[in-house]
Amino acid sequence: MSTDTTEQLQDLAQSPAEEAVQAPVKTSSIAPDELARLSDDVVAALKTVYDPEIPADIFELGLIYKIDIEDDRMVKIVMTLTAPGCPVAGEMPGWVENAVGAVEGVSGVTVEMTFDPPWTPDRMSEEAQVAVGWY
Repeated sequence: MSTDTTEQLQDLAQSPAEEAVQAPVKTSSIAPDELARLSDDVVAALKTVYDPEIPADIFELGLIYKIDIEDDRMVKIVMTLTAPGCPVAGEMPGWVENAVGAVEGVSGVTVEMTFDPPWTPDRMSEEAQVAVGWY
């Protein structure tokens, strides 16, 4: 992944999740313009997935900790849930996989769930806070 695109993904991840996990900087064999398009499209796809208990998308909620686009166009996502006992814990990774897998140019998707660090409301973007009436 190019340095500029990695920084862009880190900025995107930090917008809703100020303490997002940092992705390592590496060089990609994917052309910079194509990598930027893929990055934007992956984030747009993530914004179509909503937590059914909170009226905001999972990206703006700060549930996405890391997005990594590999040279083979495999997208690796590290994410969390609002709580370990979340009723959709078994379903949400599939929703994310389906949404991101539909992005043109993505060869596959893996979703890793983590609860370290645990999600807290301060990970929410201002947009998500407005959507839930907390701002």
